[in-house]
Amino acid sequence: MDRSSRSQSRRFAPVVALAAAAALTLAGCSSSSGGKKSEESADGASAGKASTPRMTVALVTHQSPGDTFWDIVRKGAEAAAAKDNVKLIYTNDPSAGGQATLVQNAIDQKVDGIAVTLAKPDALKDVIAKAKTANIPVVGLNSGVSEWQKLGLLEFFGQDETVAGEALGKRLNDEGAKSAVCVIQEQGNIGLTQRCDGVKKTFEGKFQTVNVNGADMPSVKSTITAKLSQDKSIDYVVALGAPIALTAAQSVSDAGSKAKVATFDLNKDLTGAISKGTIAFAVDQQPYLQGYLAVDSLWLYKNNGNYMGGGEQPVLTGPAFVDKSNVDAVAQYAAKGTR
Repeated sequence: MDRSSRSQSRRFAPVVALAAAAALTLAGCSSSSGGKKSEESADGASAGKASTPRMTVALVTHQSPGDTFWDIVRKGAEAAAAKDNVKLIYTNDPSAGGQATLVQNAIDQKVDGIAVTLAKPDALKDVIAKAKTANIPVVGLNSGVSEWQKLGLLEFFGQDETVAGEALGKRLNDEGAKSAVCVIQEQGNIGLTQRCDGVKKTFEGKFQTVNVNGADMPSVKSTITAKLSQDKSIDYVVALGAPIALTAAQSVSDAGSKAKVATFDLNKDLTGAISKGTIAFAVDQQPYLQGYLAVDSLWLYKNNGNYMGGGEQPVLTGPAFVDKSNVDAVAQYAAKGTR
């Protein structure tokens, strides 16, 4: 995506975000599956719900077990579903083939719309084409900002991971960093690769990457600890998710390293770590907003023919830095699981 396109897409994002914020005040108490549990999951919702006919939306992500980032995405999706009288079906599989199977299941169920992440877009190309053949609108979120148009998706909600990485690299320069290691917790995930590549592009110091298994935190901890023990020059560990960042902070302590930890993405524990100084800063892409807008956009398309960005531009939800200077303003929402 060229610079002019990114600039134009940024102009879309604030408008959409404001619309979404206003819509949140109308969120109701129904849910994807009904009952008390779902009422609690859409906390903060007040009375008011769309009177349009019930529709079904499938949200299919590449969530790995234990990754709390996706709990925030799901809460946003559930809030929109409650407001829009949508039955939300949430499924996830970290493997590309498994995710493709879940999209096919949604097609077989004849859902009214599909929202999908594109961490490994090539594996989803064929099944997304099948959804289009079945006249089921598909939108993308979170991963795949560089691929959504190629796959023929209606809209995309997320951040440009390369731009986010470039911003973090520049921040490292400002912080005086000289040597950084970027920790990739899922090999083959295009978004994670783009983050590290973006950092490398703008960071002026020594840069290296290390691959870990994000589904095995003890292994993550030992791998990062070993890296820091072997290379004492590393003064910044760049994590690509909150759970990895919190584990990296433990590795720094275990290795007796003086390195600082910066990360992408937030959760309530991460904001607390920023307040304490355990984590230097984070790049926030607003996952709640991604889930909310993905579901809400499908309702708007079905009921009013709207599609954001005109099918030409993504709606950007990040990046934005969270550090000690502004973490208190974010922490109250993170505590509720919505940031």
